[in-house]
Amino acid sequence: MLRVLLSAQASAARLSGLLLLPPVQPCYLGPSKWGDRPPGGGPHAGPVQGLQRLLEQARSPGELLRWLGQNPTKVRPHHYPVALRRLGQLLGSRPQPPPVEQATLQDLSQLIIRNCPSFDIHTIHVCLHLAVLLGFPSDGPLVCALEQERRFRLPPKPPPPLQPVLRGGQRLEAALSCPRFLRYPRQHLIRSLAEARPEELTPHVMVLLAQHLARHRLREPQLLEAIAHFLVVQEAQLNSKVVQKLVLPFGRLNYLPLEQQFMPCLERILAREAGLAPLATVNILMSLCQLRCLPFRALHFVFSPGFINHISGTPHALIVRRYLSLLDTAVELELPGYRGPRLPRRQQVPIFPQPLITDRARCKYSHKDIVAEGLRQLLGEEKYRQDLTVPPGYCTDFLLCVSSSGAVLPVRTQDPFLPYPPRSCLQGQAAPQPTTRDPAQRVVLMLRERWHFCRDGRVLLGSRALRERHLGLMGYQLLPLPFEELESQRGLPQLKSYLRQKLQALGLHWGPEGG
Repeated sequence: MLRVLLSAQASAARLSGLLLLPPVQPCYLGPSKWGDRPPGGGPHAGPVQGLQRLLEQARSPGELLRWLGQNPTKVRPHHYPVALRRLGQLLGSRPQPPPVEQATLQDLSQLIIRNCPSFDIHTIHVCLHLAVLLGFPSDGPLVCALEQERRFRLPPKPPPPLQPVLRGGQRLEAALSCPRFLRYPRQHLIRSLAEARPEELTPHVMVLLAQHLARHRLREPQLLEAIAHFLVVQEAQLNSKVVQKLVLPFGRLNYLPLEQQFMPCLERILAREAGLAPLATVNILMSLCQLRCLPFRALHFVFSPGFINHISGTPHALIVRRYLSLLDTAVELELPGYRGPRLPRRQQVPIFPQPLITDRARCKYSHKDIVAEGLRQLLGEEKYRQDLTVPPGYCTDFLLCVSSSGAVLPVRTQDPFLPYPPRSCLQGQAAPQPTTRDPAQRVVLMLRERWHFCRDGRVLLGSRALRERHLGLMGYQLLPLPFEELESQRGLPQLKSYLRQKLQALGLHWGPEGG
């Protein structure tokens, strides 16, 4: 079996590892009838320690086997690593060790195999290591027996916890509730939704889906259509507080669903629930305002004196008044056929008196500062205004006053605001005589940052599209600055050249750069 490996072909280098192993320390197994003493017992060491010395001083493999076989009552488990280590020393101490009889090695192997069940884990590891170094085959009986005993000594592994089998709706809810949900691809969402049975799609699951799409600006038509269909099918079971959350992504993502019953369904829900949850009612109308789908009947209700008086003493009165002011602006600018009540002037408040929260949160990523510096060097500080809020409460990025000939005028010499409302007469009153028309135009430079769009698309978010639409209807000339164009400019000189080309394309001119 090992005649070739342990004969002349076995080099000293192969077995040198055995010589470097520290001596195996005997384990004290308690007193026996032979009067065994613990290690370090002095000059009167017992038979166990005497046998270890005999093994360490053996002069041949046959002598090793004889000491182990003739003293079965004195042999302890730690003697077998001593014997294997001495065997390696004997084979490695001569340049060409003599062939070892196969019967000797087989008998030594059988002794270890027969007694290895009584070995501790340390002894098993040492014997296994020495057997491999001596060249015993890995599929041989000795190595297999030691390896089997080693596995028996290992602590049992606890069984893996049973994962509950999640169905389509449950899997979708689990994914949406995970804080690291962005790691899930959108196809996972679509597949989970497709596999869910109708009874598994609960309002809670669909609200989680709607909130996720809105929060991460995911304009996924298949998922949005599924929400719209769910809203239509479950109309009778949904209240306005749930509906406001389901409708949120449609307005934010500027997506009008193809579901034909979507708007009729919402009108029925608003008629049924409008007086029960004022804030939810106004939130639904805000989403529909971004989609330019305001129902007249609901507007009649929220602009009624009873509704306005009802919300005046509530904790959310200010936010409701702000939303009602925006709805009144939408009626003024986009619904010329509306003849119902309007928000009284004394109840109106600025819609967005400062930059939106998303812009403030991402100000360090915005191009606003470098564009402002480019305009300052190009036009001068007196010829533009930054972050100016114009009536009825829209914040502009940069505003220029331009004469009828296209000259950029100092803002301090002009009224930067266009009149609001733009119609020259109030409802039910005769039109006054026209006054001298202000010849100056107002040009608004609109930054279109990356986060102003739906993710992976070129569709403006609903709030951004609404602001640009209303500013245009009020008479402001818009000059969009897309983020792709701004990001392609390398340094301030290129940005100034870019802004110059943009302004000149509108027919604008100005004096020497910097004023």
